[in-house]
Amino acid sequence: MSDEAQTIPGLGAPADTEWETVVGLEVHAELATETKLFSASPNRFGGEPNTHIDPVSLGLPGSLPVLNEKAVELAIRVGLALNCRIQPSVFARKNYFYPDMPKDFQISQYDQPINVDGWLELPSGKRVGIERAHLEEDTGKTVHIGGGGRIHEAGYSLVDYNRAGVPLIEIVGHPELRSAEEARQYVSELRSILVAVGASDGKMEEGSLRVDCNVSVRPVGSDRLGTRCEIKNVNSLRSLGRAVEYEARRQIDLLTSGQPIEQQTRHWNENDGRTHALRSKEEDYDYRYFPEPDLLPLNPSTEWVEQVRNTLPSLPRDRRLGLAEAAPSVDIDHIALAVERSMDELALAAISGGGAAERVMTHIVQNLADGSGQLTPEALADLVGMEEAGDLTATQAKKVLAVLVEGGGSPQDAAQTLGFEAMDTGELESLVDSLIAEHADEWSRYCDGDNKLTGFFVGQVMKATQGRADGKAVTQLLNSRRG
Repeated sequence: MSDEAQTIPGLGAPADTEWETVVGLEVHAELATETKLFSASPNRFGGEPNTHIDPVSLGLPGSLPVLNEKAVELAIRVGLALNCRIQPSVFARKNYFYPDMPKDFQISQYDQPINVDGWLELPSGKRVGIERAHLEEDTGKTVHIGGGGRIHEAGYSLVDYNRAGVPLIEIVGHPELRSAEEARQYVSELRSILVAVGASDGKMEEGSLRVDCNVSVRPVGSDRLGTRCEIKNVNSLRSLGRAVEYEARRQIDLLTSGQPIEQQTRHWNENDGRTHALRSKEEDYDYRYFPEPDLLPLNPSTEWVEQVRNTLPSLPRDRRLGLAEAAPSVDIDHIALAVERSMDELALAAISGGGAAERVMTHIVQNLADGSGQLTPEALADLVGMEEAGDLTATQAKKVLAVLVEGGGSPQDAAQTLGFEAMDTGELESLVDSLIAEHADEWSRYCDGDNKLTGFFVGQVMKATQGRADGKAVTQLLNSRRG
């Protein structure tokens, strides 16, 4: 567990060396179709309540589901991207009562899902197994009015059925994650895959991607799974990390004080940073699954599956490998971040155009967090070349880069417009000597080994030149003068 677990209010001191956290995730992603899974109602975020509905969405008597072919294609794309086996599948009725389920059952897939036995690879190289990725319909949304928006505080509740029937793919991972950070990496990687193949927009803030998180703990070295608790509908990566940390700490405290873990469904409260019990965890038999009588078995042909496979784009894992090969000295976390920001193609092209790999990646990671705008690979490569030649300082290059992102063009023209010209070596040497004379006491301490004063002298030079000087060149001059 991370250090964050050690400061959670209300929980005891951690005994992390004695316990192992086990996490398994169920991720629900809304598929990017025009219409719902079993009807022609629009699949669209927002809108006035109860306007994206029809008799099928509302479960009215006599209405029958008709399967959306595009949703099946997207499910196949996801299955192939997750290295799953695509197989014949059957829809089932999952029976349970909630006010946002107008039929009192959900059409899902149970013992014969469309995608099984897959895996995805985290940026660290760890592979996490995927048990299944099956199709199902989404529920409506209950809105609790009054108090803090929770049911126990509300004066009354309203139901919006706009989301009822929206196509979902539920991706069930094996319990092979061992920390909050691995859980975050898993969801981030999965989201990148879903977006890359065009299956979902992955917008957690709009509910397009929601995570149910199963957490248990066990003694280090044990191969038996502990009693798990499921945290429902976590809707951000930050919340996911915090929820895993808190729940693992809560369970460890219970076990070390001699209390049992009750298998529960729990809710994560972002405001107080805690999970809270909702109900006892259901088992499969509680849902009374049986085959959906109004839908035929789904059996995609081999030809269709291969046709879909041939349209898949390069996936995040392959893109990381390609960028890592071009920039072998760059940290894997920076490689992963460039791919996550979809800037790996820009980086590769700039490196191929002669830009030094490490410096290109520094700009990608540190200076292009808001996007590359009008910046071209050629301009980025030229900018890095100017830095390497000493024509621009790091500070100047950052300002030139901002101009290129905003309006494009060449770094040479941008540098000229900004008035950035490389300082003459003799001029810089003269300035350094003058500052040494002005600050004799500091120079004496520097010569006696107080290396912290390097920053003082470099700062004085940068101030005197209005940022025109190259900090590295100044440091070299100082070292040469010290002897």
